[in-house]
Amino acid sequence: MPRSPLLTVLSVISAWAASAILASAVAREPSFSRDVRPVLAANCFQCHGPDDEARQADLRLDTIEGATADLGGRRAVTPGRPAASELIRRITSADDDERMPPPESGKTPLTPGEIDTLRWWIASGAAWERHWAFVPPRRPPVPATHERDWPRSPIDAFILAAHEGEGLAPSAEAGRMQLVRRVYLDLIGLPPTPDEADDFVADQRPDAYERLVDRLLASPRYGERWARLWLDLARYADTNGYEKDRPRSIWPYRDWVIRAINANMPYDRFSIEQLAGDMLPAPSVEQLIATGFHRNTMLNEEGGIDPLEYRFHAMVDRVATTGTVWLGLTTGCAQCHTHKYDPITQTDYYRLMALLDNADEPDLIVRDEEVAARRRRIEARIARLEEALPDRFPTPDAGEAEGATRRELFEAALSAWIEAERGRVVPWTVIRPRRMETNLPALEQLDDGSILSTGDVTKRDIYHLHFELDDAPGPVAAIRLEALPDERLPAGGPGRAYYEGRKGDFFLSEVRVRRDGQPVALASASHSYGKISIGSGNADAGNVLDGDGSTGWSTAGREGEAHQLVVNLAEPLPAAGELEIELLFERHFAASLGRFRLSVTSSPSARASELPVELEKLLAENPASLSESARSRLRRHFLRVSPELADARKEIDALRRKLPDWPTTLIMQERPPGNPRATHRRHRGEYLQPREEVTPGIPAFLGELPGGAPANRLTFARWLVSDDNPLVGRVTANRAWRAFFGRGILRTSGDFGTQSGTPSHPELLDWLARELVDGRWSLKRLHRQIVTSATYRQDSRVTTQLLERDPENRQLARAPRFRIDAEVVRDALLAASGMLSAHVGGPGVRPPQPGIVTALAYGNPSWRASKGESRYRRSIYTFAKRTAPFAAYLVFDGPSGELCTARRDRSNTPLQALTLLNDGMFLELARALARAAIERERSAPERATFIFRRCLTRPPDPVELEALLEFRAAQLARLERGELDVKAVCGGENGSSPELAAWVMIARTIFNLDETITRP
Repeated sequence: MPRSPLLTVLSVISAWAASAILASAVAREPSFSRDVRPVLAANCFQCHGPDDEARQADLRLDTIEGATADLGGRRAVTPGRPAASELIRRITSADDDERMPPPESGKTPLTPGEIDTLRWWIASGAAWERHWAFVPPRRPPVPATHERDWPRSPIDAFILAAHEGEGLAPSAEAGRMQLVRRVYLDLIGLPPTPDEADDFVADQRPDAYERLVDRLLASPRYGERWARLWLDLARYADTNGYEKDRPRSIWPYRDWVIRAINANMPYDRFSIEQLAGDMLPAPSVEQLIATGFHRNTMLNEEGGIDPLEYRFHAMVDRVATTGTVWLGLTTGCAQCHTHKYDPITQTDYYRLMALLDNADEPDLIVRDEEVAARRRRIEARIARLEEALPDRFPTPDAGEAEGATRRELFEAALSAWIEAERGRVVPWTVIRPRRMETNLPALEQLDDGSILSTGDVTKRDIYHLHFELDDAPGPVAAIRLEALPDERLPAGGPGRAYYEGRKGDFFLSEVRVRRDGQPVALASASHSYGKISIGSGNADAGNVLDGDGSTGWSTAGREGEAHQLVVNLAEPLPAAGELEIELLFERHFAASLGRFRLSVTSSPSARASELPVELEKLLAENPASLSESARSRLRRHFLRVSPELADARKEIDALRRKLPDWPTTLIMQERPPGNPRATHRRHRGEYLQPREEVTPGIPAFLGELPGGAPANRLTFARWLVSDDNPLVGRVTANRAWRAFFGRGILRTSGDFGTQSGTPSHPELLDWLARELVDGRWSLKRLHRQIVTSATYRQDSRVTTQLLERDPENRQLARAPRFRIDAEVVRDALLAASGMLSAHVGGPGVRPPQPGIVTALAYGNPSWRASKGESRYRRSIYTFAKRTAPFAAYLVFDGPSGELCTARRDRSNTPLQALTLLNDGMFLELARALARAAIERERSAPERATFIFRRCLTRPPDPVELEALLEFRAAQLARLERGELDVKAVCGGENGSSPELAAWVMIARTIFNLDETITRP
């Protein structure tokens, strides 16, 4: 039958429509990485992903092999055949018993769009791609755009190409006042002064803006601004955290970060020195300081804890931080089980931990030149006063005597003292152990016969030392233990306690002696000095013989000095057989000896002496044969102990107390090859469930460490910043982008895994990553490229069309406006008030804040606000207490320093407005700004303009100026009526007046404007 014309037309239309639909489907063919994996990861991987223990139905959907595997005649994915794919049947099923995800999972059913995406993907052959972030970035070609005049750099070409694809157009360039304020806040974290802003506006050279950028990049303030962002990642704080949260000294690390950033240290070197600077050839002090990055972990000092357990928790933090900073992965998920979304097995996790686990954690004394100069001045005064001490030796009568007579008396007293001390000296012989055993610490024999303890410590350490009595010169009647200082120990030792307030302390609970395996009776004990650091009881030497582990001998308060304990035997031992000495260190905190030496004597009357051992040896010599050098050493000691000179020494003692301590900082130090630390996989992530030992290595999906190189922290650090790590360039570039635009190209700055979503501009992210790496890892170069782009220079005004088309500004068709960081809020107002200190570096300082902030912390610590210039230091130098963060920063979403922070929250709360209006610190700055306005300007309009511009950079428009003047008049009227207390507004300062108070109110009001704390 012939077809009618109408049917023919309909047939043609139908065929055209079908072909159009097919063409549309082809054009919309989904990318596995961009479209398909996110659907599977969000809905399926939790039960059908990498985790063997959590996997259901023996089905894996995170690999193509698993997705297409034959499971009893069925396949989840049959390439090219959606209808034959069990995955499609299950996600479209109406039966709750079959539908996936199951209702009990709490996940919502897939949307029609997600189902279509999976259908199309299977229909097109189910092509599988590696997650985009795990593929090394390649430099993409710079896209061509229709608009040729707008782009200033390749960055702009990528942004404009996206605009043109979305039917958007970029905004016009920001005004010069807006732009100068923006780039100042972004690059140095401070606003420009009005003069600086006016100079830029007046500079009509074509490269005026680029010149300005270069000046800011060269400013020392640049390092302070960008170091603060890095310290968020480093979880920097000036206290240990947890309950007691005592202070720690690690500020030299913070200052190192500032110096490194100002010097534009390449990011690869910047990373390597922080992760493994101690393992570089002949590491410098600076490189050792840099390793403080991973010493920023919290430290628990509570009495009931197992120090090794909390060391494990610190390692968990270090692995998580390393994963966030250099891999952009949530590695912590694999602590307890194989990662449910990313290809990181639990074994991978502990192999990663093993790379970081083989380090000890000493303190480093930093020989700061400023401190050294102060010490030299005081020590020179002490030396002069000590030299004159013999001339102050008392005479037997009240009359004055000649200096020579006093010196003669002194020399006679010195000779008498030497003779008396000689009579008390007994001969001691150092004994060296043939064998040493401990529960955990490693003991090393040093050349001088002393023993150094290294490695891990516990709350109950036992040293077993075995000697051959044949080495003794005669019968053994007493044993001497010398507790010796050592710079390698906390606070110089002699103990290994590493807690703040107890550093360098030890607690010797018991001393036991055996001969040929049989107990030896001990009669008595004596010490040169003894004190318990905390708690009740005494430090009498006899405590080490009482069989009670809760009592003992300690030398708290005199760290960095040598001390003696002498134990007398009930009966002398003949010089034959094996002597075993057992030292038990048992306390509620780890407190074993760090360096010590053992000696024996045949004298049954031996007692501990306060005299240094080196001087005892000199006294044992014939006085007639003493060299002048030896006698001089004895003379110096006598000057310090002579009771006749006690009053004369008071001035010297006072000066010694003024000697500034050397700064210290916390560092990492790789263990020696002979004493490696074993790392075990922990079942379910629990410290108390160690399983098999693991070898150091990186997650298998990322490959292997370079062949031939040792699998250690240094090799790992070098790998992290190599081309073999596909993540580091993207992660680092994305962080920089976020700092300038308020959000990253990938929104989840700390997570580039399969749950992260897709970048808004993936090709731009890869281009930036390659630019960073190929540009010799220069962050300053990357920052310059970003801030000189046309994208960055856009106006930030929001049009109705832009708000409707792109409410989150993902396409960057305008510049973003967002509240500045907490520290920048304070720094900007410090600068506006003229009070900002330019001093760089040094220990943390304490700006004013309410005392209640710290009063509720452990021990009710006081917060004594710093005086003078220190009160107005930049916020990066504010003392950071983890359990009581500085209140004004916390209000504006500043971090606590407890965890690595890759992305700060940015809130907008009434408390922020109240803080700017009423916090005493900001009131003080408002008063300073008001005084400056009165001192520098004569008329009210000039003063109002002065305050306005110091805070907002731009001049006020006529309407704003009129409003300010009306507000001032209203405040003056209130002050005159007594509704406001002039002195209260002015801070009770001299010179308080209604005029000053009115301008203080103006300054407070401008401080409280959104524009004041918003990046334009």
